[in-house]
Amino acid sequence: MSVLFRGWVWTLVVAALTGAAGLAAADDAPPVTGPQPAAGAAKQEPAGVPQPAAAPQPAASPAAGGGGDKPLYRVVDGNHVDANTMKGWRTWRALACERCHGANQEGLVGPSLVDDLKTLSREDFNKCVLEGRIDKGMPNFGGIKSLADNLDDLYAFLKGRSDGAIPTGHLKEIE
Repeated sequence: MSVLFRGWVWTLVVAALTGAAGLAAADDAPPVTGPQPAAGAAKQEPAGVPQPAAAPQPAASPAAGGGGDKPLYRVVDGNHVDANTMKGWRTWRALACERCHGANQEGLVGPSLVDDLKTLSREDFNKCVLEGRIDKGMPNFGGIKSLADNLDDLYAFLKGRSDGAIPTGHLKEIE
């Protein structure tokens, strides 16, 4: 059995085990979270403890990617991202990358991208996604036009997650 064939078989087995159903409604699915306080309920602190004023959330903008003046991604009000980063998130969801890398990009059978993108170079990221790492179970996605067209956007989304600027869960586009 060839290495390439075994890699594809492994990918199919992983997809079947982790569940690939429900991808069409992926954008509408609510994020998986723990118990939340009721709407409008204030966090209760002991009486007499002063409450700090809520500071407005600044826009997160990392250094420009690729040496240009344009930031790699932009985040406002916690979960509102720029149009290109939103395309990256949609690409992530459309290709069901969470089957291997986890819904929060923190790893399942594939590695944590939140951790890996802290040290992985942009060139190595591109090579891994486009050419794959069959020996580790990562298929190549170079032949998928929607991914190739949105590779920069996918990188921006994942880098924002790795930097801690983009939260888990459902994102919204900055209007």
